[in-house]
Parts: sequence; structure tokens; C-alpha cells
Amino acid sequence: MTPFGERVRSLRDAKGVTLKQMATDLSISSAYLSALEHGKRGQPSPQLVRQICAYFGIIWDDAEELERLADLSHPRVTVDTAGLSAKATELANLLSERIGDLDEERIDAILAILDAVPPKKAGRRRVGVRRR
Repeated sequence: MTPFGERVRSLRDAKGVTLKQMATDLSISSAYLSALEHGKRGQPSPQLVRQICAYFGIIWDDAEELERLADLSHPRVTVDTAGLSAKATELANLLSERIGDLDEERIDAILAILDAVPPKKAGRRRVGVRRR
């Protein structure tokens, strides 16, 4: 599941809306919406994110948070370590091999470490991720 999919599902559950009903209301297939929620489809389009915000009456900071989660919801990520150190390449490879073995506590610890590193490029920083 992706961060975006998890949030959309929680919004649906909170409003008591079925996946099929939401898909019908948004004029998308329920198979596509299900695939988005389960991380079997890539990042949603900005237009669909705006439709979902309108559907649930989400505005301001909450809408920005949903957009941010959509940006972080690539189920298949490529990490380009060209030009980085050998240790950076090792880290990327180890993470790709072992991410499925990490429990939530260790994932949270790694995320906390990464959140503490200031981004070199604007728009790449993870801020305020809501975890259960």
C-alpha cells in the first residue's frame, strides 16, 4: 500500500463510502481506485488528487498533505546513485534488498534519520508524515 492509498482508504472509511461508490462518483473504475489504494498503480494524476480533495471537502493544509502523499506514492522507485559515493550505492542496494524485512519500528527510525537531513533540492523533503 502507498501513503496516498492508505490515506484515501481512511477517508473513505471515515465517511462510510464504499470503494465502488467513490469510483462511480469520480467517474473512474473501481479496479483503478482499488489499484491506487493498494499501490499497484503509480502515482495519481494531480487532477485526480484535486477531485478526491473536492469529493471529501478537503482544503488548505489537508489538501497539501494529500498532494504530498501522492508525490510520495511511487510503488516502484528507482534510485540513481551515479556520482555518489560507494557507500551511498551500497545503502541504496541494501535498502532495496531488505526493505521487505523491516518492521514498522525500524522503518520509522530510518525515516526519522532521513527527515533530519536537510534536502539539497526543493520539494524532496518528507515533512509531517502521519503515522499510526
